[in-house]
Amino acid sequence: MSTPITAHEHWTHKKTANGDVRLFMWEKFVDSPHGKPTVLFVHGSSMASQPTFDLTVPGRPDSSVMDWFARRGFVCWSVDVEGYGRSDKKRDIYCDIANGADDLAAATDYIAGARGAAAFLTYGISSGALRAALFAQRHPERVARLALDAFVWTGAGAPTLEQRRKKLPEFLAHKRRPIDRAFVYSIFERDHPDTAEKRVVDAFADAILALDDSMPNGTYIDMCSKLPIVDPAKITMPTLILRGQYDGIAALDDLIEFYKRLPHPDKQFSIMAGISHASFQQKNYLMVYHILHAYFTQPAPVYAGPAH
Repeated sequence: MSTPITAHEHWTHKKTANGDVRLFMWEKFVDSPHGKPTVLFVHGSSMASQPTFDLTVPGRPDSSVMDWFARRGFVCWSVDVEGYGRSDKKRDIYCDIANGADDLAAATDYIAGARGAAAFLTYGISSGALRAALFAQRHPERVARLALDAFVWTGAGAPTLEQRRKKLPEFLAHKRRPIDRAFVYSIFERDHPDTAEKRVVDAFADAILALDDSMPNGTYIDMCSKLPIVDPAKITMPTLILRGQYDGIAALDDLIEFYKRLPHPDKQFSIMAGISHASFQQKNYLMVYHILHAYFTQPAPVYAGPAH
């Protein structure tokens, strides 16, 4: 586990009617990236990719999920979607979920050209799960297996979204919203206390605020007023649904109805004990890694049912 990890930054461009948008990507692997399965990590509404997936916390081993998977034989990629982190923030737009799915298409175009990857093991969290699912719906040939963490389908029964809808006029009035350390703490305080260590939340806040002091409102608007955005019948690849026990956004009954409609027989639903919303920053984060790794390395079935 002490094997050195190689990290590279990459940049690509997304074509738009208003000109090119520059997107930042981050890659990590051990030894060589060639011939290895590729994981694409997709961030959520209120933080860029590296704080979420490549966090360092002194004294807390494997705080970087990218490092953890790289040491187990994967090539790991993350992308800052437009409006976040190091990617362009120049367009006066909301940066909604559909726009983020466009960014994933541009990123996978680039990765396919740079590394030859054809189909990705794709993980998204919160609105990143919506971005990942919409990307998978639009480009099913590019997603080998899909993992949706802290996902929301219709939003029914989600207390966090019920409270957030009260601020919808405010979100609609501005393209971006300010964030600060108190806001980052609120992510961990709103559902259930004590699921994350303070030192981890502190490190997470430091990493987020080093890149951004505001966030786009598009995903909040979508999740408050435009759900459902994804049609489960069009998610045709193997899919894992991950739901934290205490998550106030990923309502259980809503997710079960979504899960029932997924057409691929290779699907799983996992309740993660002792976890609220930001699963990789929780005390039980290694359990999340295990569940995700098991799904991404699951052998293909020998028998797949009668031929039609």
